[in-house]
Amino acid sequence: MGRLLALIGALIAAGLIAWWDEQPPAPQPANAPAAQFSAERALTDIRGFASVPHPVGSDANRQSRDYVMRRMIALGLSPRVTPGAGVYARPRFAANIISGGYVQNLVGVLPGRDRNAPALALMAHYDSVPSSPGASDDAAGVASTLEVVRAIETKGTPTRDIVVVITDGEEAGLLGADAFFRTDPLAKHVGFVINMEARGSAGRVQMFQTAPKNDGAIALMKAASPRTVASSLASFIYEQMPNDTDFSVSKAAGLPGLNYAFAGRQFDYHSPSSTPAAQDPGTLQDMGDEVLPAATALAFAPALPAAAQPTVYGNLPGGFLLAYPPVVGWLVLAAAALLTAWGAIRARRTDAFPWLDLARGAGAAVFGLATGAAVMVLARKATGAAAGYIEQRFLLAQSPRWEAALVLLAVGVVLLAAAHTARGKRWVIAALPLAAGVAAFALDPADKAGLIAGAIGALVALASYGRPASRPGAWTGVLLLGLLLAVAIQAYAPTAASVLAWPLALAALASALTAAGSHKGAGALVLLAVFAAVGLGFAGSLAHAAYISLDLVELLCLPMLMAAMVVWPLAQTEEGAPPARLLGPALILAGLAVTLAVRFNQPYDARHPDMTDVIYNLDQDARKAWRVSFTPQRNAWTTAVLTADGGKIGKKASGLRDQKADAAPAPYFDAPAPQLSFAKDAAGDVVLHVVPPPDGRVVDLKLTSDTAATVTAAAGVPVKLPIKPRGDALIRWSAAQPGFDVTIHPGGPGKLTAFYSVTIERWPAQAKPLPPRPQDVAPFDLSDSTVVEGSRSFSW
Repeated sequence: MGRLLALIGALIAAGLIAWWDEQPPAPQPANAPAAQFSAERALTDIRGFASVPHPVGSDANRQSRDYVMRRMIALGLSPRVTPGAGVYARPRFAANIISGGYVQNLVGVLPGRDRNAPALALMAHYDSVPSSPGASDDAAGVASTLEVVRAIETKGTPTRDIVVVITDGEEAGLLGADAFFRTDPLAKHVGFVINMEARGSAGRVQMFQTAPKNDGAIALMKAASPRTVASSLASFIYEQMPNDTDFSVSKAAGLPGLNYAFAGRQFDYHSPSSTPAAQDPGTLQDMGDEVLPAATALAFAPALPAAAQPTVYGNLPGGFLLAYPPVVGWLVLAAAALLTAWGAIRARRTDAFPWLDLARGAGAAVFGLATGAAVMVLARKATGAAAGYIEQRFLLAQSPRWEAALVLLAVGVVLLAAAHTARGKRWVIAALPLAAGVAAFALDPADKAGLIAGAIGALVALASYGRPASRPGAWTGVLLLGLLLAVAIQAYAPTAASVLAWPLALAALASALTAAGSHKGAGALVLLAVFAAVGLGFAGSLAHAAYISLDLVELLCLPMLMAAMVVWPLAQTEEGAPPARLLGPALILAGLAVTLAVRFNQPYDARHPDMTDVIYNLDQDARKAWRVSFTPQRNAWTTAVLTADGGKIGKKASGLRDQKADAAPAPYFDAPAPQLSFAKDAAGDVVLHVVPPPDGRVVDLKLTSDTAATVTAAAGVPVKLPIKPRGDALIRWSAAQPGFDVTIHPGGPGKLTAFYSVTIERWPAQAKPLPPRPQDVAPFDLSDSTVVEGSRSFSW
């Protein structure tokens, strides 16, 4: 009973630790001391320019620009509007696509004592996506920038210039950042960049990305703000993803820097619900409390931090930031190996265990990870929500409930795997992962991840649970598995290895102090409970970060292994079938029950509205029209829109999008078409000139050719976009008025077909109007627009 109480106490304490670490600070009022960051002062600016959507090139965007301009003038930054064109390409992920558009950046300078010293740039973007006010993404970043500058001004004249870069067109493809760092003379004056972003409306702010050689920057940040939330693991993972912020452009330009963002309450990301009222003031305060100390240190430093090598860094439970060179990771692992060996040696001196128990323990841990993956994939399928941003909103609208279900399942599987190590009923234990994998496959035959994980779990169970294993032997086996994986990560990605090295070292120390858990008595149980609580709290924080970062439940296997290493000696029961072994199954059943509650809950309301994405599509080649919906599921409002003209709903590929969408025939009427003309330039290249119709803010082009060609420029910006014979190249141009040029270098004589799709952001006056939306329904992206499409062909 004492071991069970210690386990329950450790779980409760770990939950409190993880919860406490995720709490943002209390917001400071508007009358806070001038040298401090005030969330309420920053919120005033958010309310001032982010109450309605303001995408690049829109009238609302220009009004937002003017508001921020006035605020920069009031701060004495002598701002200027810098119009230009920006282009964004991601050849690593989509070689045939570029985005571009006209932008209006805002650039101002707070002069320093040494005007020749490399400047500090504070960067955020003021545009939003079409359907969202963008109060968090990124009005919160802009408002934080203004408040940080105001606070720095109260401290005197900084050593170096502070360049305030408020970009435009980030949401359309980092367009303003591209224009600034490619063409603005001040870009060459910048020596360090701090960028502020958001992917939600709440939660702790994290410094999640730096330049590769970041030792100097991390040392300065740690000295300025020792409890900044940051992790080299997060930075490593982010670099592998196709996501970008404006910081990606400065980083590609070779500039060091720090990239900050928050990601809690992701339902509000790019959503109509991202209003000033939805922005958590505590999170805004957290942004200021993290950025202001670092920005102040950089602004007043005699020299900017040197960049010599990468650094391993991350937060310990309680928030303290630890940082060290990558080579120290090998010392941490060496210490963990020695402590693990010492614990096992001490255990064998008092009660020898067979060495095969090490393999049984390691196998039980592998079983736990595979079974956890199978069970959580099953739960994800059982929610009924498919993969995708719109599809996931069903879960984001009830995020705490869904996260609780995953935590219960993950912890339950770990406890089950440990408890059954002392029982040895392999046929019984093997049934769980196999059943979970088969059930997940039955729910979604296209996704075999759950089935594969379940099969692995069942096979490992048959090999590992043949007979009971001793607690010291099994725990040592779990630690050896963790050591093996940590060594592999240290060798491959040393800046990410701390995720296993730290909990491994903690667990190994506990093993050494308790002779691999063989010590009896209250003192040993208390010590194991304390170590388990700290380690579990660390794992819980990582699990929360993984949960809010990606809709990929399999990622939770990593914190499950972290948890197994510290909780195993408490979770492995005595031999036989004591009541304590039922704790894991009880948590799994509770997790499945919460999953069912998620499945059958209707989460949409005025605060969390369901999304609609409907357009009136005019095909000017076929002289036909359709009402189209791009959301994967139709609510009653969307169905009413599609059937308003009496047409039958079917599937249609609309515009230049690849996927087929729900569509119903609608009356066709003439609408202004874009003007496309073709001419040769002096270099022998051909120039496609595109002029959108009035109010056409977004133009999509798909260029196909019967011979090889290359797009070499867009609106005069050099690009390299190949057009393969009978292939295509896609260009999206935002803020397209008054028109733009696409320069093409042909590989030989041939024919080019330009398919166009122009979005006019209003429902056509000639069509039956949209019905009133219920409060629990809202538009997404370019919904409620008229899309005019067609094609033109040219020869060269």
